[in-house]
Amino acid sequence: MIELAKSLRPAFSKGGRDGLNSEAGFSLVELMITMVVFVFFIVSASQVFTGLLTQFKQQSKLAETNIEGVVGLEILRQDIEHAGYGLPWYGLVAYSESSTNPYSYNDSPAAPRAILSKNSATFSGPNNIFDGSDYLVIKSVNVSRNDTCNKFTTLSSISPYVRTWTPSGENLGNNDRVIVLRPGSSDADGRTLVVDTSSSTFFTTYTGVTSSTWRPADASETRIVYGVDPDTDLRMPFNRADYVIRRFDSDGKVIAPSHCAPNTGVLEKGVVNQGNGAFSYLPLLDCVADMQVIFGLDTNNNGIIGTYTDGDGTTFIPWPVGTPDESVTSITAFNDAASLRQQVREVRVYILAQDGQRDMNYTYPNSTILVGDSALEASLGNTFNLSSKIGDPEYKYYRWKIYTVVLKPTNLR
Repeated sequence: MIELAKSLRPAFSKGGRDGLNSEAGFSLVELMITMVVFVFFIVSASQVFTGLLTQFKQQSKLAETNIEGVVGLEILRQDIEHAGYGLPWYGLVAYSESSTNPYSYNDSPAAPRAILSKNSATFSGPNNIFDGSDYLVIKSVNVSRNDTCNKFTTLSSISPYVRTWTPSGENLGNNDRVIVLRPGSSDADGRTLVVDTSSSTFFTTYTGVTSSTWRPADASETRIVYGVDPDTDLRMPFNRADYVIRRFDSDGKVIAPSHCAPNTGVLEKGVVNQGNGAFSYLPLLDCVADMQVIFGLDTNNNGIIGTYTDGDGTTFIPWPVGTPDESVTSITAFNDAASLRQQVREVRVYILAQDGQRDMNYTYPNSTILVGDSALEASLGNTFNLSSKIGDPEYKYYRWKIYTVVLKPTNLR
């Protein structure tokens, strides 16, 4: 018993309150071991957290890119579908279009062509990094970015002359600049632009359409009034938007976001200003490297697409491949407005863009990518060299995506 008490003596105080040794605690070695374990735990946890944060940022950027693609391409889709909406076919007088773009495609005084594309365009200044990409032009009344261009009404010879709508917000405003078209019974006399012959003026304000200059004299005739611009006298009897990829604005300033890969830019919709012919740009999709435009044609007017071509009409193939529906030796669809609206039946747009942000843990598997998705586009689209255009090895750290838009314009005829 005495021996047991001796063995327990270090565990008890020599005079402590509860018999516990007030000098008991952790040794320095124990503290150091605990701290080392704790540090390892913190490091491991931080690595896990950092990985999760990186993955979250990557997934968030992917989701952001997808949302941008949906919104931006919806605008493009609507513009292509409405190409030709409200365009006059006959009765035109001299008008002006763009004053600054690299590919004018100005049609004055002829009827405007609804949709055009420059194949393998070349660009001046630092934006020449996009040489080889296509340049798209769309003409219609409602391709602009104002509320007026989405409004119309009818005009008759009987008072109150113009038809009003409910709700009232659908009606044109008094100072809105409008054009007046006289519909015809056939393509040969359809959509004739009404012009003030005393001044060769092809537009008026909404309140002005009730004058005898613009309204029909025959009670059996009904004309269409299209809104074009809310407050500016018109230089052209329609609106126009050009789609182009730019990394630098006209002042040489970089407009592409910092997270974009080298030599990528922003797909923009440039609306021609009715006052001075300059462009007002709307960004649609970031980090874009290339855009290709292809047209499906019905050259023999049998209602079937039998030929696909680039925007210049210089390269074309019969469709289906190997079993031509039409015998084609040259393309005339883009020579004038009448040929275009008779032959163009489909528009395909392919856009190569970065998907998400730079990821050092990711390696893109190919150095080239076809901006297109089948044997059809292999001869008409573009085999984009990521290695030379973006840079090697930089291109490997990005995911790349092809956005595809295939539409049948509904307002050409």
